[in-house]
Amino acid sequence: MSAPTVHLVVPGSLYQRTGGYLYDARMVSEMRASSREVVVHELDGAFPEGDDTARSSLERTLAALEHGATVVVDGLAGGGLPNVLREEAHRLRIVGLVHHPLADETGLDPDAVARFHASERAALAACRGVLVTSPFTAQRLSAFDVRPERVRVAVPGTEPAERATGPGAGEPPQLLCVASLTPRKGHDVLVDALAAVSDLPWSCVLAGSGAYDPAHTASIRAHVRLRNLEQRVRFMGELDKERLDAEYGRSTIFVLASHYEGYGMALTEAMARGIPVVSTTGGAIPYTVPAEAGVLVPPGDAVRLAGALRSLLTDSDLLASLRAGAGRVARDLPDWSRASRAFEAGIDTLSGMRAPDAAGLAS
Repeated sequence: MSAPTVHLVVPGSLYQRTGGYLYDARMVSEMRASSREVVVHELDGAFPEGDDTARSSLERTLAALEHGATVVVDGLAGGGLPNVLREEAHRLRIVGLVHHPLADETGLDPDAVARFHASERAALAACRGVLVTSPFTAQRLSAFDVRPERVRVAVPGTEPAERATGPGAGEPPQLLCVASLTPRKGHDVLVDALAAVSDLPWSCVLAGSGAYDPAHTASIRAHVRLRNLEQRVRFMGELDKERLDAEYGRSTIFVLASHYEGYGMALTEAMARGIPVVSTTGGAIPYTVPAEAGVLVPPGDAVRLAGALRSLLTDSDLLASLRAGAGRVARDLPDWSRASRAFEAGIDTLSGMRAPDAAGLAS
């Protein structure tokens, strides 16, 4: 008997180049490659707040599915609309997918944090179980009253990659940051840290879309000008795979000043190429980057971030040691086939569970 079709519900296009969407899209591709039927449902509206358009889109999508269908709802799509999930929990096998809790996003005011925490807690209660992308997030869900037995971890895969060769002869070390320009990614902290090491030779590439928060993007560009770094910091925007691979290949150090990550796929992409990492202890990052492959500092601390960069830029032995450590870590990173098997097994196990708040729900 063939495995049931998986319906994946996401807000907007699946093919957006952020970590969460790249993860979702790759899992779809891998499951289809293994002959699992997957149907993707792309919702209209504003998420994760869940405006009227979003609510109607999610309602129509779920209502159209046959009784007993297996549905994976990305947290961005369902976390702000718990009532819609609750209304369908009696007839659909709903599994939540949490990359990181909505309330953990940087820059939210206290009311928004409380609102998102309450709505996502209610949304997850309507799900039979929850898939997460890191052990850290699995532990974090205890704050949302999700019991451990209702959680499965499927960490992202990492593509095998050639070892980075660094910049060309006579060029300064290249620092690479791959992250959308949003407050959570800490570009403002990074710029301050770069200014503090401006006496050293380096160039920095910022690869990531500025379209998600145009006002914040404008403020980061202004901050670069204020710090007189326009000639050393390049805003590359969102890069396709070929161009991004080229930037990884030319890089000496990968730097990410993020306040919080639910996993950090760009970090493993760097380590897969033997690139040392300078990042923070925000969220799951310490779970993703071991000490042998990078230096982590508290999020929001530009002084300590600058100190870590200075150490790697001035100490060739430390740089070489971390490069070797990143190479060792790369050997143990799961590929996407292995990641997909864990994802698919999680769906099949969790979809057979009983939703906690749906009394009488058949399993």
